[in-house]
Amino acid sequence: MLKGKKIVLGITGSIAAYKACLIIRGLVKAGAEVQVVITPAGKEFITPITLSALTHKPVISDFFSQRDGTWHSHVALGLWADAMLIAPCTASTLGKMANGVADNMLITTYLSMKAPVFIAPAMDLDMFQHPTTQQNMERLRSFGNHIIEPATGFLASGLEGKGRMEEPEKIVDFLNEKLGNVDNETSLTSLRGKRIMITAGPTYERIDPVRFIGNYSSGKMGFALAEECARRGAEVTLITGPVNAQFSLLPPPSSLHRVDVESCQQMYDAATAAFPQMDAAILCAAVADFRPEHVADKKIKRVGQTMDIHLVPNPDIAATLGQMKCDGQVLVGFALETNDEEANAQRKLEKKNLDFIVLNSLRNEGTCFRSDDNQISIISRSGTQHDYECKPKSQVAADIIDELSKFF
Repeated sequence: MLKGKKIVLGITGSIAAYKACLIIRGLVKAGAEVQVVITPAGKEFITPITLSALTHKPVISDFFSQRDGTWHSHVALGLWADAMLIAPCTASTLGKMANGVADNMLITTYLSMKAPVFIAPAMDLDMFQHPTTQQNMERLRSFGNHIIEPATGFLASGLEGKGRMEEPEKIVDFLNEKLGNVDNETSLTSLRGKRIMITAGPTYERIDPVRFIGNYSSGKMGFALAEECARRGAEVTLITGPVNAQFSLLPPPSSLHRVDVESCQQMYDAATAAFPQMDAAILCAAVADFRPEHVADKKIKRVGQTMDIHLVPNPDIAATLGQMKCDGQVLVGFALETNDEEANAQRKLEKKNLDFIVLNSLRNEGTCFRSDDNQISIISRSGTQHDYECKPKSQVAADIIDELSKFF
C-alpha cells in the first residue's frame, strides 16, 4: 500500500531517535520514498550520515544548506509529500506544533504540509500524562492529525502508563493501513475547517412516563459518519436520539460535539438552531413521523381490551432544513425503504431540497437497523445512482463522506 508514496519523516531530540532507522527500513521495504527532516536536538541522538545512507537522500535540518544563498523549501516539501510522519515526537515538538511555534525546519514543514500528518509521541511516562501534553495532543487531533498512541510502560510511581514510542513495525503498519484506505482525492484532511452537523439514532415519542413510540435504529451509522468527518478534520455537531452506540475513537476528539435529544421536536429544535452555522448537514436519524397527541403524566393502567392512541404529525426536519439552506451549504438525506426504493428516494431528494440522498433497504438482510454492516446506493440531484456492496458501516461512512467532499 505504501509503494510509490512520498513520506517526510520528522525526527526530534528523543532517545528513541535511533528507532527511526528501523522505521525508515520498514517504509523503504514497503516501497515508500523517504525524506528525513531532523531537528538540531535530534542530531545529538543520531547522525544525518546514518539516515542519509538509509534513505539515499541528503538529510534536511536547517533552512540554509550552504552559505551561497541556497535554501530548503518547507513549502515544496509540503507539496511533495503524500504523508508526514514525526517519530519520535517529543513533548517540546508537540507543544510547538499545537501552537504554531515555527522555530525550526521540522515545524515549518509541518505547517506547510498538505498531506495527512501522523505523530508518534515519545517521552517520559509522567510527561506524557501531564495535562499540558494531553491538551496539546487533543488540539493536534482537532486539526486532523493522527496520533499513534505510545506503548504502555510504568510511571516513576510504579503505576502503569503510556509514553514510550510505539514500536517501528507497528508505526509502519499504521501508515500502511491508513494510507492504503485513502486516495489522493480524499485525503485525511479533506474536510479541515468545515462544520458538519449529523443527526443519528431514533426518536422516542412518549405515551406516558414509561412507554414510547420508537424504532430499531441503533445510531451506529450516524456515529460512524461523525467519526469519519472528524478524522478528515471537520468540526462535527452530532445530534443523537437515545442510543447505546459508542465512539470507537476513545476519547472522541474535541472537534466532535455531541447533543443528546429524545423526541423529534427536540431534534428539530437542535438541528434548526445549529444548521445556519454549518457548511453541511447529514440527516441520518430515523425520526418518528408522528407522536401521540396527548402524553399521560402517569402510567396508563390496562383497562378493557383495547386502547386508542391518537397521533399527530411531527415537524419535518429535512424539509425545514431544505427551505433554510443557503448557497454553499450541502444537505444530505437518508431514505430507508421497503419497496419502490429508487423512486421513493428520488422523490424525497427533490421534495426536501437535498443535494444527494443515501438509500438503503430492509430487503438487504443483515444491514440497516442494529447491524454493523450496511449496503447503500447514493443518488444525486441529476438522478445518477452509484450502488455499493455490503460492507462495515465504518467503510460505508467513508464512501458517503467521499461523496460529500466533492462539494468542497
